Amino acid sequence: MFKIAVLVWIMLGTVFAGIALTLTLTVPALQGNAMKMLPIFSLVGFVIAIPASVVVAKKILALTKGM
Repeated sequence: MFKIAVLVWIMLGTVFAGIALTLTLTVPALQGNAMKMLPIFSLVGFVIAIPASVVVAKKILALTKGM
């Protein structure tokens, strides 16, 4: 399961970090500190993707019956 979770984390981390960066650049209240917030928000996106990737990996294993 760990291998699947890592592969899913790579994809979900990129997606969540991209969403966080887009929000940072489009919300007017955050645009003033965008240069400080971009690395922080991208890191938060990758961290949030860790538990999400474990859940997705468990569902993949459940659907494939651990093959």
